[in-house]
Amino acid sequence: MSQVIPDGWVKASLSEVVIVNPKHKDLEDQEAGFVPMALAPTDFNGTLNYEERQWDKIKKGYTHFATGDVIFAKVTPCFENGKAAIVKELPNDIGAGSTEFYVLRPVIKDISVNYIFSVIKSYEFLQTGAENMTGAVGLRRVPKKFVEEFKISLPPLAEQKVIADKLDELLTRVESTKARLDAIPAILKSFRQSVLAAAVSGKLTEEWRGDKPHELDNGLPDSWSSRAAKEVCLKVQSGSTPRNKPFDQGGTVPFLKVYNIVNQRINFDYKPQFVTDETHSKKLKRSVGLPNDVLMNIVGPPLGKVAILPSQYPEWNLNQALTLFRVDPEYLEYKYLYYVLCEGELVRNVMPDTKGSAGQINISLTQCREAPIPIPPLKEQTEIVRRVEELFAFADKVEAQVDAAQARVNKLTQSIIVKAFKGELSAEWRAENPDLISGENSAEALIERIKAERVALALASKTAKKKPSKKIRANKLVAKGSNNTLINKKLSPVQSLIADGVAHSPQDIFNKLTPDLSLTEVFNEISELLRDDKIEEKTVDGITGFFIK
Repeated sequence: MSQVIPDGWVKASLSEVVIVNPKHKDLEDQEAGFVPMALAPTDFNGTLNYEERQWDKIKKGYTHFATGDVIFAKVTPCFENGKAAIVKELPNDIGAGSTEFYVLRPVIKDISVNYIFSVIKSYEFLQTGAENMTGAVGLRRVPKKFVEEFKISLPPLAEQKVIADKLDELLTRVESTKARLDAIPAILKSFRQSVLAAAVSGKLTEEWRGDKPHELDNGLPDSWSSRAAKEVCLKVQSGSTPRNKPFDQGGTVPFLKVYNIVNQRINFDYKPQFVTDETHSKKLKRSVGLPNDVLMNIVGPPLGKVAILPSQYPEWNLNQALTLFRVDPEYLEYKYLYYVLCEGELVRNVMPDTKGSAGQINISLTQCREAPIPIPPLKEQTEIVRRVEELFAFADKVEAQVDAAQARVNKLTQSIIVKAFKGELSAEWRAENPDLISGENSAEALIERIKAERVALALASKTAKKKPSKKIRANKLVAKGSNNTLINKKLSPVQSLIADGVAHSPQDIFNKLTPDLSLTEVFNEISELLRDDKIEEKTVDGITGFFIK
């Protein structure tokens, strides 16, 4: 917390303001909420879900809490990830959950639980809490003493509410922006896949061909053909692993494994292995790879990893989980074949006939050699490659912008919280309401009230018993939400398509609109609608898609 605080505020330890880990006493058996760690959210405005259980089944061996409490994880890495929430609307207002939760309950109800929650979500609390963890590696926990002694900046009660409301307003906007940004990578993935599908079907260059030729039975333009890979490649060959300690320190020829294909590119910086020239040229001579050969993994899951051998080394070799394709330049451009394999039709076609042991899928070398490859004229292949690279560069640029925006948004939450604890969010309000932050309304007076309340609670606890409410909820996982109503207005093409209330995936939208719009136009419209908060992505009945908000 900031060491410099506004006039009328006080510094206090958390234990002066809240009760840490309170317990329910002598409650009759009734419905209650149960919260395992997995249901605790990490977002500032995330929803705390719960399972409905009988109190008698969870009152022992779990951490107790009630509606209006703040709970947060105390164990690594859940603490550092910010798993925390304000408990809301539990069945009968009581609950229990993981023993790895801490519970904070304001000593007096007037204290803003939202303000206390903001303290728990602050970078300072999370950072210093992580630094003070104790225990063995992997099971480190934040000590209770740290929580109790953590110093907070405490405003007067009225100002706490002003700050909490302002935080809720600002951070709701931040979370909304973050959610829209988080949805874009999936859209970009679908966009790239749609580009590849259009590329290998002829749709991407339909206009370039200057007409709309009739299609063959195989769905290709009549200027295209379909040939087996072995007919249009000089070599289709899988690798192998030699015996007797082949990876000598004196080796100079790079030896590739599936893990060296990352994001459809060769990454030889990770666990590089080499074989000797002798092993490469004799025992592994069948699988010698050259720059511009195209590799594909044939052992999964996952299948569909593809890469072009770079010129980093003059020759390469590979193990049995990879197959190389060396194009015949009379028929194929290597980059075009790379995009054909990235599109995935080859893998989808052979999947019904793949073999393998439990948990493993194998594509045979024969299947690779017999796989049909769509063959456009060479000039069209060049144009396809150019257009795919242009569209992918556009997607990469958007992705970089999204990454930068996400980084800024992630910092924005903590920046806003810091401003709150310095009093900057409520400075104008303080100037307008001096009577609400002084005298009996001051933070000093609040601390005295809390002390008096603690004394009263200690005396009352000997005889008083809290009566449970009769509020009963349905026996299912509960998550609060709201239904959006479609307002009658002029809709864009994407909005018109999804106005039927049915989940439409990005791929479905691209497929249905690209006959009339370009892939780039469709992508831009989806991005703008998400940015303007006019559509949202959600899962309904197990199907994820876009809906009008």
